[in-house]
Amino acid sequence: MLIKLLIALAILLVVFVVIIATRPGDFRYTRSATITAAPERLFGQVNDLHKFQDWNPWAKVDPSCVITYSGPASGVGSAYTWAGNKEVGEGTMTIVETKPGELVRARMDFRKPFAATNTVDFTFKPEGNHTVVTWSMYGPNNFMGKAIGLFIDCDKMCGDQFIKGLATLKSLAEAAPAS
Repeated sequence: MLIKLLIALAILLVVFVVIIATRPGDFRYTRSATITAAPERLFGQVNDLHKFQDWNPWAKVDPSCVITYSGPASGVGSAYTWAGNKEVGEGTMTIVETKPGELVRARMDFRKPFAATNTVDFTFKPEGNHTVVTWSMYGPNNFMGKAIGLFIDCDKMCGDQFIKGLATLKSLAEAAPAS
């Protein structure tokens, strides 16, 4: 009986590993918002990581999170490192590319709860007197990420935070006088 149970468990484990292995090797989570503000103004809110903290949804998840800034005040090379609770984790965000009024790209180096390196893009597309701001995070989906994705809807989890952050950015941008 014990042998049959061990064989059944081994088969289940193999099936589980095969299912995980067949999941996509990359992921992409994207959300957008239409904001009544010029692309250049919104770009400034993202390109300066000090301002980013004003609307970063994870800052509200852990108000005690320790943030350290490094590099230039804004733009390429500007970075912030965070160390927060188990919901926020630890890592570093570094701006690696900018196109004023169009794009801010950052490298996200997560250390906790899991080590990973992903890319975050903020794009700004003018539409009349509005701008469509799109927040995307993408990268490789390693074995652990694929396994977690079987039980947790990571697109929804990150996407919900992106929506909250974009809504706060919209409130800040639309409340501020145009410069």
